[in-house]
Amino acid sequence: MPPSMHDELASKKCLACEGGVPLLSQGDVLRLLHSLPGWTLSPHGHRIYREWTCKHFMAAMEFLNRVAFLAEDEGHHPDMHLTGYRTVMMEVWTHAVGGLTENDFILAAKIDKVPIKLKD
Repeated sequence: MPPSMHDELASKKCLACEGGVPLLSQGDVLRLLHSLPGWTLSPHGHRIYREWTCKHFMAAMEFLNRVAFLAEDEGHHPDMHLTGYRTVMMEVWTHAVGGLTENDFILAAKIDKVPIKLKD
């Protein structure tokens, strides 16, 4: 069976971006987003985000820390939010260009593979 688009994205490495990288077209954004169940396009269309409810506070913190190490290794960093002591939200976009590039979908696919203890 051929690899899914999600697996293909997760197998890639984020490329360094200091600006000047073209934004993805709306069609490419929607095609890539379709391969990432659970991720949503922001209302203005410049970011993607996902939310998880963890089993407890420490599970949320463990997940945040794992994603932090992943993001540092990829050189691409999401905005990470913890609310209500166990709800984690990740917001991803390419800060240097103010919108979505392939790096954002690569990072989102990799975040999906990070172990997480979810609320039952």
